[in-house]
Amino acid sequence: MNKIKNYVENVLQPKLQGDGGWVEFVSFEKGELTLIFRGECSKCLILHRCVEWIEQQIKTDLNKTVKVVAVRKKPYFQDI
Repeated sequence: MNKIKNYVENVLQPKLQGDGGWVEFVSFEKGELTLIFRGECSKCLILHRCVEWIEQQIKTDLNKTVKVVAVRKKPYFQDI
């Protein structure tokens, strides 16, 4: 689990930040990776394509097959 968490934080986060997005690791259990998407990602109309890309990147780089569960989270100032 730490390997996947480190991968999310050190490889995927910087790539998404370049487009104004943000991804946070929540959990990895039984092949299911739960991520919170914030910033531009929280309102992206093609988030499903990014999720597929993340699954492919993890398979390619870490040799693990995962299913990503995407949770959209509005910025804190919109939670009111």
